[in-house]
Amino acid sequence: MLALQITLYCLLFLLLVKLTVRDSGIHCLYFYPKPYLEEAQRRGIAERDAVMAQGKRFLIPFCMGMLVVLVGILAFWNRVTDFKTAYWQAYLFLVVMNWFDGIVLDRLWVGHGRVWRVPGMEGVPYVKSWKTVLVKRSAATVLYLAIAPLPAAAAVLLGKL
Repeated sequence: MLALQITLYCLLFLLLVKLTVRDSGIHCLYFYPKPYLEEAQRRGIAERDAVMAQGKRFLIPFCMGMLVVLVGILAFWNRVTDFKTAYWQAYLFLVVMNWFDGIVLDRLWVGHGRVWRVPGMEGVPYVKSWKTVLVKRSAATVLYLAIAPLPAAAAVLLGKL
């Protein structure tokens, strides 16, 4: 059951990103590496501050929404009532989503999908290197040990209602 839930969770993540990127990576420049964004600004394609503000407008509700969905899965679908179970399930969801994002989205979809190519930025690498993906995703895996208590505690509280 957890495998199905995690798969659906990752598909929701993918769907939300697809709805945001729409038909061009220009809509999601805040996802691109910093040197790419700087080059886009130099070429007059995007203004860095506006892109970063757009990123905040997307990422804050996106992250909050993904956490709310996670809490809902734990509290109402899995009916967790003890913190330890909720914690490890929350951690598992977050870690799998993290690696799904790094491997499936950052490396595979962005690396091979035409939608992520930005007109006027031909010749500028935009795919994160394997080293970058592995380092950042490994760090996030550790960070999620500290983040997982929040959705776990919320799920346990909601589950007791």
